[in-house]
Amino acid sequence: MDNNIKANDIHKKVIFSGIQPTGKITIGNYLGSIKNWIPMQEEFDSIFCVVDMHSITVNQIPAELRKNTYDLLALYLACGLDPQKSILFVQSHVPAHAELAWVLNTITYVGEMNRMTQFKDKSRKHADNINMGLMDYPVLMASDILLYQTDLVPVGIDQKQHVELARDIAQRFNNRYSPTFVVPECYTPKIGAKIMSLQEPTAKMSKSDENENAVVTMLDDKDAIMRKFKRAVTDSDTEVRFDVENKPGVSNLLSIYSCFTGKTIEQAQNEFSGKGYGDFKIKVAESVIEGIAPIQSEQQRIAKDKAYMDEVLKDGAMRACRIAYKTLDKVYKKVGFIPKIR
Repeated sequence: MDNNIKANDIHKKVIFSGIQPTGKITIGNYLGSIKNWIPMQEEFDSIFCVVDMHSITVNQIPAELRKNTYDLLALYLACGLDPQKSILFVQSHVPAHAELAWVLNTITYVGEMNRMTQFKDKSRKHADNINMGLMDYPVLMASDILLYQTDLVPVGIDQKQHVELARDIAQRFNNRYSPTFVVPECYTPKIGAKIMSLQEPTAKMSKSDENENAVVTMLDDKDAIMRKFKRAVTDSDTEVRFDVENKPGVSNLLSIYSCFTGKTIEQAQNEFSGKGYGDFKIKVAESVIEGIAPIQSEQQRIAKDKAYMDEVLKDGAMRACRIAYKTLDKVYKKVGFIPKIR
């Protein structure tokens, strides 16, 4: 081997991402995150997490949280995440996430946290439970990312601010103590990065939306999917055209159709040229039904095999811990902690 080749040239880049096990996972979560992770397994060292620690920043029913955690893992597997190609684990199974977060808190400024858009949004939605975890979870997210020397973070547009914070924290630590963390970068897909509500197409489709007609989940049956798309908000015009500013509802449906069929936006527009919104909505619904049917079937099968899921989680946590504690040991040494006796 040529000794002049740098380590980064012979090792795959690392990606890390995760989803909270709260509520029902939407097609927005799938198109904006999970679907994009599948091909990335072949190109990158992939680490995907069920971020259960983040979920308790708002009140949860413990039994439901446990069930949702298993359900989300089953969905990861059903969508095509391969535990032989990726590390799949539950965040709370790797204590290093919380341990590093405490250190990172000491170099994160209060002003930075006050500027976090999602903290402001969640504070309005959960005014009776504005806790420190709700404010501090971007630092825990930074810990999630930095522990694994992550190069690339595939997240939706709404999480970009948090990755920018992780970058700032990494650079600040590196400057203060010497190079320790890789400074991560965002990856956002060009299409489907932010699927919008079917009832309020200027707002993101959210699994916490109380209007069930606004959200299509990965577990909805075909009748529910068809009904929701038929009721989707469009406009008073009749032209199927991609124009986010003037036709947000139609543009959102075109994005969804494009993602599920593999057609470009231009091809989709041409397909529906001269056709009414009724036909258009039905075709979008049919593309979603056809696209998620095999995932639903596989998810239901895997969800019944708890022993298999436990084995995946056990192996994933062991592999994640080996990487995470290698980083944490370096951090502890650099801040002046006495090395742990093992």
